Amino acid sequence: MEKFIFKIKQIAIFQIFTISLRYLLGSAFVWASILKIKGIRFTPFSGETAPINSLPHLLESMYQSGFYWHFIGVGQIVAGFLLMSQIFSTLGAVVYFPIILNIVVLTTYFDSPGILAITSLMLMANIYLLIWDWNKLKFVVLNNPGGYTNQSTQFSDKKVWIYLGILLFIAIVVFRILTTRHVNL
Repeated sequence: MEKFIFKIKQIAIFQIFTISLRYLLGSAFVWASILKIKGIRFTPFSGETAPINSLPHLLESMYQSGFYWHFIGVGQIVAGFLLMSQIFSTLGAVVYFPIILNIVVLTTYFDSPGILAITSLMLMANIYLLIWDWNKLKFVVLNNPGGYTNQSTQFSDKKVWIYLGILLFIAIVVFRILTTRHVNL
């Protein structure tokens, strides 16, 4: 499997796809995290009167908890930043995994097919990123992982991807903060 992954990593289109995927997944979490960090509901309406076994009621419960709502937001922004930084993208994919898996489980339970499709694709994309970095992660997963093989490529190791990721992160944070200034807490 590792040899196959290494061959795929040598193809420029897969390198561009992987870098873009990190930006996309990271951006989605950063975008959603700002509301939680600022203490704003994820949806524009309260879910207090929704049935107790519904997704709106769950989101309202998490929002009303205060600390947990902020905690989720901080976890999402950290995972998003790590992914987008490109330097810490492997750690970002690891941190991202339990968060997105939890979201998929919740959307499955609450029968939200539209949201489930999106979150399932995000989970699959995250699994792709974990497989992409298998040469680093195998040391955590396997008892006898063998030797380390540096599978980085000249194209994906360019500093421009790091700067672009950090710039994109800052732009999303600033834009999201500016567009939520008018929202009542």
